[in-house]
Amino acid sequence: MNAPFAARVEDYRQRLQAAFERALPPAGCYPARLHEAMRYAVDGGKRLRPLLVYAAGEVLGLPPRALDAPACAIELIHVYSLVHDDLPAMDDDDLRRGRPTTHKAYDEATAILVGDGLQALAFQVLASDREAGLSAAQRLQMVDLLAEAAGSRGMVGGQAVDLASEGSQLTLAELEALHVHKTGAMIRACLRLACAAAPALRAEARDALDHYGKCIGLAFQIQDDVLDIEASSTALGKTAGKDEARLKSTYPSVMGLPAAKARAAELFASARAALALFNDGAEPLQWLSRHIEGRDH
Repeated sequence: MNAPFAARVEDYRQRLQAAFERALPPAGCYPARLHEAMRYAVDGGKRLRPLLVYAAGEVLGLPPRALDAPACAIELIHVYSLVHDDLPAMDDDDLRRGRPTTHKAYDEATAILVGDGLQALAFQVLASDREAGLSAAQRLQMVDLLAEAAGSRGMVGGQAVDLASEGSQLTLAELEALHVHKTGAMIRACLRLACAAAPALRAEARDALDHYGKCIGLAFQIQDDVLDIEASSTALGKTAGKDEARLKSTYPSVMGLPAAKARAAELFASARAALALFNDGAEPLQWLSRHIEGRDH
């Protein structure tokens, strides 16, 4: 494709929305309130993780249809994590994506069930997709990759450490390990899921995409820490200043704000350098890295 990836972003968002419509039960389907709340939670957002899946697919020459299920599944897991993170027992937030969090719009019990339902649905989407031309072994590999990234050795484990470390000062190594799991594992999984749809992929290419994913994942978290200080709640779509209020260790608190920004820039540059193997074919991921680097929320 000769047109820049930016020209196809909206098309991919529409593909993702169509995948949601196929996967999510209708709002009026029994139990109606739960399904309405699931749709409420899924609505909105930047869709960066699905876009990473689609962009990696373009770099690998895969048809978009092969990526619809993993793009949908990883966003469902992401949304479930946000719904649970916002609960009073976790980060206790009232605002998400510029509107009331799910437990505020509905109630805490419903929000817990929304997260449970979205998590289960993500794996059903991967397991049941028969139209993408992927083998059962490929779909099983995707289920395994996403489960590992989302579970106790990935995102959930990182969240557990994050909660346990509130009020204590982590070292830089401890903080990086926390976020490699909490945020990085799911972003890295975007690249790994695309690779699973390309079984003949050379190890060199797989390693390059994996390095890109690891660097983007950590840089994204450093950005979040910086934005929590510098951006407003209106810009973020969630409550600003929560990290400092909860006495959390962050990259700015551990490294200082200038050093944190420099570290993020270094990681973005390393991610882009890893794509040299793909030459001009890497444009979709190169564009996304710059888009993410320039975000303000």
